Formats: sequence, C-alpha cells, structure tokens
Amino acid sequence: MESLVLIDPAICHGKPVIRGTRVQVSVLVGGLAGGMSVEEVAKEYGLKVEQVRGAVAYAGSLLEQEVHHPLPA
Repeated sequence: MESLVLIDPAICHGKPVIRGTRVQVSVLVGGLAGGMSVEEVAKEYGLKVEQVRGAVAYAGSLLEQEVHHPLPA
C-alpha cells in the first residue's frame, strides 16, 4: 500500500499521488464517492485496479490514524 502512494513536495505540492503518476489519491477517492466503480476510475486515469484499491486502502489507513477528542459536555 505505502509503495503505491508517493508523497513528494515536488509533485502536486506534496499531495499523495499514485507512484509514477501525478494522479492524486483524493481524486480517485472522489471518483469512487461520486459513484464510479473501481474499474471505471482505473480506466479513467489509466491505472490498474490494484492501484485504485491501494489508494483507497491508503486513505482508510489515514482515517484509522485520526485521533478524536470529544468536546466537553
């Protein structure tokens, strides 16, 4: 998963992209959220299905790392 995603300040201002491309993880997740299938997203951006799935896994891992602090009642 980590090897599929690259964060480099010189590429797309450091936003996570699929390694070897300039396709941002957020764009792929947005396509899926908009109703596109994994296969449609892969075809749209010239990627392999595994790369799209890796982007989703990466985004999921970021969410798992989030720390939530409940507001006092």
